[in-house]
Amino acid sequence: MPLDPFNDLDPDQTVNVLPRRLAGPGTLDLHTVWPFPFDDGWHLHPADAGMVFASSPCARLWTRFAPEPEKRGKGTWTIGASHVPFGELTWQTVFDATTPAELLRDVHAELLDLYDQGRLFDGATERYEGYALLLDRGWSRNVKTSDIQTSLAPDLLGGVHQYVNKATDRPEWRVWGGDIWEPDWSAELSSGTPTALVAAFTASLVSTEPVQRAVRDLPVHARQHLYMATPTAKRPPGCSPVTLPFSGPVPGRAR
Repeated sequence: MPLDPFNDLDPDQTVNVLPRRLAGPGTLDLHTVWPFPFDDGWHLHPADAGMVFASSPCARLWTRFAPEPEKRGKGTWTIGASHVPFGELTWQTVFDATTPAELLRDVHAELLDLYDQGRLFDGATERYEGYALLLDRGWSRNVKTSDIQTSLAPDLLGGVHQYVNKATDRPEWRVWGGDIWEPDWSAELSSGTPTALVAAFTASLVSTEPVQRAVRDLPVHARQHLYMATPTAKRPPGCSPVTLPFSGPVPGRAR
């Protein structure tokens, strides 16, 4: 068995590591994941058992964190959008709570941009944009039919599966990190999810900007596949980790 490259480091030492998809969730909190301007019309709805909702001023977009520590995925982050306030969902995405926080942050940042631009239901972006960057980063592409294709990471510890929903003629997506049969985390993006949002997720997935973790928080089973890297950019302000559940106001984002 390959040696643990982090074995000689202090468990409390902070390291910058890649690939992101194998680094573990990090310390999750709403300050890290949700960039929404709660001081400018967005609503925060704390609920029981640590569950938290956020909704847009028009109530056509909502997102939710639901902790389930007893389950493998430790809970879910869910985004839902509808054409009428709190109406039937037009599209939905669901991410395991074990998804790396940086990926979740990038998805929600893109979500806010799409909302501000009025593009929540935009189908103008070509579907290949959802996986184009994966191919540039050496991921394989297996096309079963014109409607079904799968991209796998070079080390096979991560993938993106796309298939076309026959009823809507729009793609659905499944993304995971780790072993395909026992992933560390997975995400489901329904038909109708803006391709721009999928592209932001896959871009974050293969980003070469390392993520910061304490050695003790690195998944033991993944350590032989991780490597320490030099940071390529500063972390955005307001991303100091605070343990969930959330118990205070979320700062607004300067627009």
